[in-house]
Amino acid sequence: MSKNVVIIDYGAGNIDSVKYAFKRLGVEATLTANPALVKAADYVVFPGVGQAEAAMMALKEAGLVNVIKELKQPVLGICLGMQLLCNSSEEGSEGLGVFDVDVKKMKEGVKVPHMGWNTIQPTSSNLFKGVPADSYMYFVHSYYAPDCKQAIARSDYGQIFSSALQANNFYGCQFHPEKSGETGVQILKNFIEL
Repeated sequence: MSKNVVIIDYGAGNIDSVKYAFKRLGVEATLTANPALVKAADYVVFPGVGQAEAAMMALKEAGLVNVIKELKQPVLGICLGMQLLCNSSEEGSEGLGVFDVDVKKMKEGVKVPHMGWNTIQPTSSNLFKGVPADSYMYFVHSYYAPDCKQAIARSDYGQIFSSALQANNFYGCQFHPEKSGETGVQILKNFIEL
């Protein structure tokens, strides 16, 4: 499978497991923060684990903010990557404004972070081809995107929230497909077939 997949490497964790997940699909993904390589990719993965404000600073320093916003190929934000594609975060950061929703801190009354396996209710998006309702995905997060018009999957953790988003060529997963077994691999396979 000759696909040029780039994983944006801006120092925000979980990139090795993402790279390995693509390797299982026979795809040798490139890790880079080089804007030219990101622009030239067929598919761009925007991962992230960590703190929103620090991650946005790293993106700015790498000259990637406008590059990401202007991408025309399929883009997949994972966890913090998805949150940074939103308008803003209560974690103290503006976002890239691709998804028209503001990221909120999880309310009291649930264990934070939301960590472990939870089900998703996907819509008919091509990202979820062959992924049944109530599929279990692996989550680790303390902030969330509320349910909104751009949600293509929802989950329940004390309240319904957006576990996946889509706006044109941009997709986002709050969960970690690279850590979600065969179903997660199916989602990554669907992504590189978009």
